[in-house]
Amino acid sequence: MIPIEKVKLIVSTYETLERELASSDIDKKAFVKKSKEYSSIGEIINEAKGYIGAEKEKNELEKIINEKDGDAEMIQLAESELKQLLKKKDEYEKILRVYLLPKDEADGKNAILEIRAGTGGLEATLFVADLYKMYEKVCLKKKWLLEIINISKSEAGGFKEVILLIKGNSIYSFLKFESGVHRVQRVPETETQGRVHTSAATVAVLPEAEEVDIKINEKDLRVDVFRASGPGGQSVNTTDSAVRITHLPTGIVVSQQDEKSQHKNRAKAMKILRSRIYEYERGKIDKERSQNRKSQIGTGDRSERIRTYNFPQGRVTDHRINLTIHKLEEYLSGDAFEELSQNLRIQDQEIKLSNLKQ
Repeated sequence: MIPIEKVKLIVSTYETLERELASSDIDKKAFVKKSKEYSSIGEIINEAKGYIGAEKEKNELEKIINEKDGDAEMIQLAESELKQLLKKKDEYEKILRVYLLPKDEADGKNAILEIRAGTGGLEATLFVADLYKMYEKVCLKKKWLLEIINISKSEAGGFKEVILLIKGNSIYSFLKFESGVHRVQRVPETETQGRVHTSAATVAVLPEAEEVDIKINEKDLRVDVFRASGPGGQSVNTTDSAVRITHLPTGIVVSQQDEKSQHKNRAKAMKILRSRIYEYERGKIDKERSQNRKSQIGTGDRSERIRTYNFPQGRVTDHRINLTIHKLEEYLSGDAFEELSQNLRIQDQEIKLSNLKQ
């Protein structure tokens, strides 16, 4: 049970921020910071108010039930109402717990989402296209802004690689559990015997790093320019517009050739590079704090198999929390995404809670 004072503090903070943001005295920097906090609390303010209201109503109903000389019919009605009220209160509590428990420092950031074909040849590239469409539909439903950084097409009409920048409120906290190997089991269109094939795609979710998060020295970079090439290696540009940047201290390499302008390709490559270095540094800290690895879902390792999409059985299984939902089509259309995503977030917070209590 969440202490009522904590929930009241959420509501009072929200109301204070509302007044401050309406003030003409607030400076630009403070406005941006407070706007983010206001927007974040805004997502659970109805649940917070509902929880406070439910707690008050619960106390009133319990008084009626515990009255020694109370009317039997009134007591029965109060008991029935209390049963329904407690169900609703539990729903509020689940959402509030996710908000109140410890957060990753990067949770509030936008996310760079990278999807790459793994084992399975052309079928794997078609699966990459399916995952891309799924994330696109999720973004549309949640009103997140999706920006394509890079797309590399395959001969089968799928994608070898897709890199996206997804912007909105606390995007990384919603998408970080997508990192890992996604496996698909289905009968390919080219399969004449009706046999089920297994293919895979790798998803990496990185918090978008700003210049203030990670400082990159120009002397640590090696920049190579070359001509962009299309499928089969044919040249698609007559100038050296493609860019490959190597970060010498870490060995991280980023190539970008989507734009016709070298300047634009470099800017996109730097955006990806900054986020990869940021994540690399975070990973080093996590390894040093080995306990932290035990206090989260999975390891965050891109080689870890996290999810299976089984078409013959119409199911999606997340192996980290042993949860299966028989809504494959709804999941791929973005409709059932939140159901699995919320379970992952709650489970992660439960692990963190139990770790704090130890």
